[in-house]
Amino acid sequence: MSERVSPSLKASSPARLILGVESSCDETGVALVALPEDGAPRLLAHALHSQIDMHQAYGGVVPELASRDHIRRVVPLTRQVMAAAGHAMDDVDVVAYTRGPGLAGALLVGAGMACALGVALDRPLLGVHHLEGHLLSPFLSADPPCFPFVALLVSGGHTQLMRVDGVGQYTLLGETVDDAAGEAFDKSAKLMGLPYPGGPHLARLAEGGRSDAFELPRPMLHSGNLDFSFAGLKTAVRTHLVRLGWLDNAPALADPRHHALLSDLAASTQAAIVEVLLKKSLAALKHTGLKRLVVAGGVGANRLLRTQMDLACGRRGVRVHYPEMHLCTDNGAMIALAAAMRLQTGQASLSREPSFDVRPRWDLAAI
Repeated sequence: MSERVSPSLKASSPARLILGVESSCDETGVALVALPEDGAPRLLAHALHSQIDMHQAYGGVVPELASRDHIRRVVPLTRQVMAAAGHAMDDVDVVAYTRGPGLAGALLVGAGMACALGVALDRPLLGVHHLEGHLLSPFLSADPPCFPFVALLVSGGHTQLMRVDGVGQYTLLGETVDDAAGEAFDKSAKLMGLPYPGGPHLARLAEGGRSDAFELPRPMLHSGNLDFSFAGLKTAVRTHLVRLGWLDNAPALADPRHHALLSDLAASTQAAIVEVLLKKSLAALKHTGLKRLVVAGGVGANRLLRTQMDLACGRRGVRVHYPEMHLCTDNGAMIALAAAMRLQTGQASLSREPSFDVRPRWDLAAI
């Protein structure tokens, strides 16, 4: 179980306050963002509760358990955020929440909380696209980007390349046709017997391995387009485990006879995923002629990806921007920020009518 509360950072000028609620999957996030009359939105406080420990026993997210835990956590987290920011609930001007995509039941918890607050406080509501939150999250970093840029979104079940010309101005360049990069990390890790969530465990195991030890495919690397496919990589990892006699019988990592070889397989798997993400991103930059790249989403926290992306882009005169590490996973800060930026650019569709029309499937290019 993990729970964090950020310190307060009060705005120095009058500002609209946006409360953001995130509950799309297995993390409950709440944040308060200030939108000054002039200037960029500022994060005042945020809190996050991770359900990793609860789902670990099942090897993956159990939707019903996730929804019930969101119900338990969202009100206490909201109180923590408001206290950390030094504001009362009456100070909130807009209540934003994740409308989709995500788990239907989990989304309904956040929508229910937002609607209840909207009615109680007589404040307008704003449903936010989860991936837009990730896409814009680097604007909260110490090195925010400028429009236009190419964005590599690598979040959970999504791997997409977008051209971003402004808030709400998104052009899809390429996306995954089956397993996303995050799924390739998690499914390969599960095959290796690593605990949930597998991606971070695989990355740590890979630190001691050789990335060229196992021959693994780079799916669709030479496809001639900017789409992705990682299902074949997962199958290749499974084939190696079968050959080693380890499938469904993964060796104990503490055994030095097996640890080195499994580390090599983890390193080879990570290298294959990172190479595809890197080269497709470079191809997207070349295709658009842009010199700025944003990498966002959970997989964007992968250190090998960041290191190789920085080196490759640096050689090409491309600026790369990332969210702060603690804002790579799902969080309320990115939802409040996306709402603030839509308000700032006059693109927010505010509503005072409570609505539970969450969208578990929602195309980012369609908003």
